[in-house]
Amino acid sequence: MKTNPLFSRLAALLLVLTLASFAGPKLTKTAITKTLTVGVPAGFMALPDDGIAAKYPAARRPLAVYSDPAGRIDFSVAQKPTTFTDRDYALLLKIYKASIQNMYSKVQFLTEDIRTVNKRDFVTLEFVSSVNDTRRGSNLAPIRKYQLVQYAIQGDQLFVFTFDAPADEQAQWQPTAQAVMKSIVMK
Repeated sequence: MKTNPLFSRLAALLLVLTLASFAGPKLTKTAITKTLTVGVPAGFMALPDDGIAAKYPAARRPLAVYSDPAGRIDFSVAQKPTTFTDRDYALLLKIYKASIQNMYSKVQFLTEDIRTVNKRDFVTLEFVSSVNDTRRGSNLAPIRKYQLVQYAIQGDQLFVFTFDAPADEQAQWQPTAQAVMKSIVMK
């Protein structure tokens, strides 16, 4: 029995597309420091220093921030001194969870644990947050965000990896956020 060449080509194309759909989000391996690399989502661009300063006005700015072309979704890496050690992760999980709960009007935690990624432990908090406008007479809707945050200690430094997106786009960005966090390599 002969098979139709068009049918064979379509079947092969379907197989390739099916396999590609299971491959996960496309990430570009990016060096943040000499000892830190991470997969940045395809299409995300590094913000220049003045862009970081404008978007993250703080005394201690992130090491790097990558945004989607619309500037709505961000992945950032921050570093700051700490007196904690990697043996304090259970305590840090409780501290950062409480801090997040105090920072927002409402928080729904999706994940709160200590994970090993590429032979390194991370405190992991994944959540959807809401901030209500509490000014008198305000009718503004709450601002809702999906966030995946990982913390790691290396020496006397705490590294904070944050992926955030609008909560209504969580289903679209959650697999990418998880892939980014699984791609972190600290030497």
